[in-house]
Amino acid sequence: MHTFFLLEGAYLILAGVILLVTLFVTTRPFMGKGAVKKGLGWVSLVLAVLIGAHYWVTTNRMAKVAKAFEEGKPILCESRMLRKASQVVEVQKSREWRIENNNFVSPYYERPFFLARCIVK
Repeated sequence: MHTFFLLEGAYLILAGVILLVTLFVTTRPFMGKGAVKKGLGWVSLVLAVLIGAHYWVTTNRMAKVAKAFEEGKPILCESRMLRKASQVVEVQKSREWRIENNNFVSPYYERPFFLARCIVK
């Protein structure tokens, strides 16, 4: 559940704002009877499906990255630390990288990389 909130937290907040806007619009006098129920129901359903699909795709990619890492394949991770230098860091098990709490960690690199922000090379 922690991973879900870590990955989807921003989208859950955005979905809450969208639901508030939907509630505001559907309660206006020009809207027909039952607009609140229909509007909130459909918008909630669409948001739940989109957030669920994003979570499923992301966790599947994370599992593929972790499996490839354990097999010794090179992994490319996004680096936001130095914008002037390379924006990608290559992670490999043979270079003393390891996985801790869904993060790639190395004794030679000062910051960890979240598996969700990495792909198999």
